[in-house]
Amino acid sequence: MSEDNKNLYSRLGVSSKKEDVHKAINQIDKGLFPGAFCKIVPDVIGRKNYCSIFHSDGAGTKSSLAYMYYKETDDLSVFRDIVQDAIVMNIDDVVCVGAVGDYFLSNNVGRNSHFISGDIISTIINEYSSYSRFLTGLGLKLILCGGETADVGDIVKSLLIDASVFTTMKKEDVIDASNIKPNDVIVGFASSGEAIYEDRFNSGIGSNGLTLARHGVLSHEYYTKYPECYNQDLDPNIVFFGRHTLTEKIKDYNLTVGKALLSPTRTYTPILIEVFKKYRKEIHGVIHNTGGGQTKILNYGRGIRYIKNNLFKLPKIFEIIQNSSETQWKEMFQVFNMGHRMELYCDEAIAGEIMNISRKFNVESKIIGHCEKANEENKNELVINSEFGAFKYV
Repeated sequence: MSEDNKNLYSRLGVSSKKEDVHKAINQIDKGLFPGAFCKIVPDVIGRKNYCSIFHSDGAGTKSSLAYMYYKETDDLSVFRDIVQDAIVMNIDDVVCVGAVGDYFLSNNVGRNSHFISGDIISTIINEYSSYSRFLTGLGLKLILCGGETADVGDIVKSLLIDASVFTTMKKEDVIDASNIKPNDVIVGFASSGEAIYEDRFNSGIGSNGLTLARHGVLSHEYYTKYPECYNQDLDPNIVFFGRHTLTEKIKDYNLTVGKALLSPTRTYTPILIEVFKKYRKEIHGVIHNTGGGQTKILNYGRGIRYIKNNLFKLPKIFEIIQNSSETQWKEMFQVFNMGHRMELYCDEAIAGEIMNISRKFNVESKIIGHCEKANEENKNELVINSEFGAFKYV
C-alpha cells in the first residue's frame, strides 16, 4: 500500500469523524435525550408527553456524480435516484429514535443554472412528490410541504440536493441509544441486494464516502472533461485518479460502474416499522451507518466495546473502490458501510425474530457482532475482525 494513499478522505477535503463539527457543537444543548441518534426537542405545541424531531441531510457529492453520468448518457433517471438519497438519509436517521408517525418534508435544491437545466429541476421536484407517495404506501406517511430551488452558481458548481423532515412522537416511545449495554448483540441489515420494495438490484453504496468513491474509482480523463465537478484547489494527482469509466460494465453485475456508484440509498423504514410493532421496548439502540461508516457507533452508548466479527460478504462496489483507489482497509471501514447500513442493538433472545421480519422484505440480516464492557468507563471502543484484517478504533 502506497504511503500516498493513507487518509485519502482527508486529503480530498472530507472528514469521516468531523472533529471540527463536533467541537463546534460541543457546548450546544443536546436535547431531551442526549444519547439518542437524533436530537430530540420539546413538543412543538407543548404537549408534556410528546417530543419533536427536526432533521436535515442530503445526497452530498453524489449529486455531482449524477450530473456527470447524465452528461455521459443523457439518463435523467439518475436525478430521481439522488432525490431518494436525500429523503432516505433523513428518514432513516430519524427512524433510529423510533419515530414512525407522520413526517413533514421540505426540499432544498441549489444549482448552477449554467449546467443544470430546467428539465433536470423538473425531474427532481417531481420525484420529491413521487417518492413521498411511495413511502406513504410503505407505511410511513410523508407529507411534502414544498421547498426552495436556488440559483447559486457563485457557490455551487453543479448541483446540491438536500431535504429536511419534521415529526413528533410520544416520549415513552423514544429509542435512546444510551441504553446500549454489554451483552447486547448487533443485528445488521444488508445494504445490497433487492428488497421487495425496490425495483432493481442495489449495489449497497448508500450516500456516504462518494467523494472518495468518485475520485478513487473514476479515470483521470474526467479531470479535464468536468472541471465543475471537483475542488480546483486539490492536488491533481488525487482528482479522478481511478481505473474505470462511468459506462464500463461490471463483470457479473447488471450495472455500469456509474450506476453502481449511483445506486439509491436503501430505506429500512418498512422493516423497522414492523420490528417496532413487536419489540420497541426491547430495543436498546438503532444506528444508521452514515458518516463514519462502520465506526459511527463510537458516538453512542457509554463505556462499550463494540465487537464486529461476523460481517456480511463485501459487496462488489466496495471491492472496486478499494482496488481502484488502493485505500487502506482500515479507512474503508471508517468511510463506507461495507455491506450493512443499519444496526439494531438488543438481547440475543429477540434477534432471531427481528431477522425473520427482515427476511420477509428480502433484506438479508444477521448477528454481525456483540457488545462488551470497555476498559474505560466513559470511552467507547470498536474492534472489527474482518477478512481483510483486524482493526481497532477509539
